[in-house]
This record gives sequence, structure tokens and C-alpha cells, in this order.
Amino acid sequence: MPLTVRAQQPRGAAWERVSDILQRQVDNGEPVCAYVYDLETLLVQVQAVRSALTRRCELYYAVKANGHPAVLGALAGQVDGFEVASLGEIDKAVATGMVRLALGGPAKTDAQLARALQAGVDLINVESLHELRRAGLIGAQLGVRVPVALRVNRRHSALPGQLRMAGAATQFGLDEGLLPEAIGLCHALPAVTLRGFHLHAVSNNLDAQAHARFVTDSVAWCAQQAARHRIDLDVIDVGGGIGVPYTGGDGFDLATFSQALKAAINRLPDRVRLIFELGRFLVAQAGWYAAEIIDLKRTHGRHFAILRGGTHHFRLPAAWGYSHPFAVLPVERWRYPFDRPEVHGLCIDVAGELCTPRDVLARQIWVDRLRVGDLAVFPLAGAYGWEISHHDFLSHPHPAQLVCPPASTASPP
Repeated sequence: MPLTVRAQQPRGAAWERVSDILQRQVDNGEPVCAYVYDLETLLVQVQAVRSALTRRCELYYAVKANGHPAVLGALAGQVDGFEVASLGEIDKAVATGMVRLALGGPAKTDAQLARALQAGVDLINVESLHELRRAGLIGAQLGVRVPVALRVNRRHSALPGQLRMAGAATQFGLDEGLLPEAIGLCHALPAVTLRGFHLHAVSNNLDAQAHARFVTDSVAWCAQQAARHRIDLDVIDVGGGIGVPYTGGDGFDLATFSQALKAAINRLPDRVRLIFELGRFLVAQAGWYAAEIIDLKRTHGRHFAILRGGTHHFRLPAAWGYSHPFAVLPVERWRYPFDRPEVHGLCIDVAGELCTPRDVLARQIWVDRLRVGDLAVFPLAGAYGWEISHHDFLSHPHPAQLVCPPASTASPP
């Protein structure tokens, strides 16, 4: 028989902060639907990552993971830079006062390139020869230098993860066979300064040893290419891709990664910056998605809890095809003059308010007790939750965006 998955019973200071702010939402009288971002959890995680990296490494935050102003404001003083991939993300980053930006993404428009250069972008991770020519032209027109890292889709990039960006036919990066032409073009464009390489490979890798090997191999490959093509190497950007275990099990072991990373650092050429662009691993634990149970029903022998919310707010479980764990936050208030529906000791599917059977966040989760009016609270929702969801399908009200301020102030880098 398959192992029964139970609804979580979280403990600790973070859960206390989150449950307290949600209980205050209950007191407002409307059905609760909210994201909660706990900035103390965020700062603790960032400091743990910084401690695991060496002084030769730089930590950039990938804004695409979570662009909430409070999250960006908290991170601005803790990381070395922001990785941005759109005009909107550039503007959000600039609004925090962050001055070091790395621009990524496979479809950069002229307006995006120009805005980044006007903002004094630290690095543009170029994805194609055509993009390189356009960046060089725009830089010349603006009278500014274009700091370029060539994003290369290497032939071999054996790194486990949820989604592969390199080592396979994808829309990301330059084919490795085009590298000599791309380097020659960089030298031929007067406004372009070739600073190094960008080698982001996967999303949501949990294997710390494998990730350290990937970084070590990336450093060796970049140094080899720099020597072969006589490049004054300044930057090696290994992207992000470090993941979180959404359905339980062992997570990414920072201590193991830190120890194994020493091999990469030992091969790092003098004065070369090793950049990590982390998103999910920094912010996932700091976010919670909560939605009130609006109804309980049984159809064809299966039990369902229906939320005031769903995958239009938190799309990740449906997009990746997994069942996201949740906790039950009991709510004692009952607003109706009839008996309160509830279930005891059974497995239940948690579905949303959308008119589609795909609107399911969790399947066959054991609950000891669940009532209409209680809250289902989904942890690990701080990354790629609201950001990747189809917010306006059916035009339901958006969830509240709530912030728990930090209980302490972490030291800046």
C-alpha cells in the first residue's frame, strides 16, 4: 500500500507569526485568501547561503522567483545584486536602490536592453548572435559600454533537476559550436566588453554534491575557453537551480555543498568573480499560501475540500504535477445558523474555485479533522507561486499580500 501523506502540523516561530497574521485576517469577516511572506525566515536563509559560499563567490537574487516589494527591499541589503529578466523587473530592482544588475532571458527587446544599459547594468547574459549584435548597436547609440557574458548551452551538462535548460535542445543560450563566432563578434563590436560566461543549466536540483561538481566543471571549462580564445576572463556566472523538496525528503545540503565547492574555488582564476543567481532556494521557505475551506463534498467515493482560491493563485503544484503539502489552521468562528460541515480521519483532495478539474493543489492527503471555515495553509510558497499563476482567470479577487516584518536585522554582506 502507498504511504499515507498527512496534513502537516507545523511548529516554530515562523508558523506562530504566520498563523497570527492569518487569524487577524479571519477577524475581517471576508473569506480568507492570502499570501504571507515572513521576512525573518527570508533573512535567516540568505545568511545561511552566504555563510556556505566563500569570499570568492557573489550572490545575486533572481527576481523572477518573487518580486514582492517587501521581499526585494529585505534582500537589497543582503545580496550582491539582482538578476532581472524584464522591463518590470528592472524597474522593481532599481526602486530598491540596488545598483548591481545582471540581465537574463532569451527574448530581450531593444527597450529592455536600453533600459538595462541606462540603469548601469553590471552584466548582460547574451543568448544569441542576433541579440549580441543588437546589444552592441544599442550600446553604441547610447554611448555606453555593454558588459557581456555569453550564455552557452553546453553539449554536456549532466546535472539533475526538475527542468533542464542546458545539455539539451532548448531555447536557452548559444550552441557551444557557435562559441568561436560569438567571441569574435564580441571583439568586433566597439561597444561590447566580453567579461565571461553564463552557464545556468537546470531548475530545482536537490543534489548538493552534483551541484558542486557542476560548478567545478563550469569553472574549468570557462578557464579553458578563456585561455584558448585569449579572453580576459572576469566573470563566471553559474546561474541558480538549487531547489527545495516540496513533497518532503532530503533537501539540498548546504554544508555538503560548501565543502565540495572548495574544489571549484581552487580552480578559479585570479580576480575572477563566481556568481550564483539564486531565487527559489532563497525565498521558497519564506512564503505561505492560505485559503479558506468554502465547502466539503463527496463525489464518486472521493472527498474534496473546495478553497476560496486555487491554482490561479498558486499554480506550481498543477504546473509540475505534484501534490503540495499543507497545514490545517483551525478557525473557531462560524457565521451561519446551521451545522458546520466537517470530516474526520480520511483522505481528501484540496481543489480550488476554478471551473476546471485541473484546479487541484493536493490529492489524497490524510486529515484528522477539517471543517468548512478552516484554513488550508501551504508552505514553501514563497517562490514561483503568485509570480507564475494565471491571476485573472474567472476574474476572482486576488489574494491579500501580507508581510511579517523581521524580528531581527541580519548583517549586510
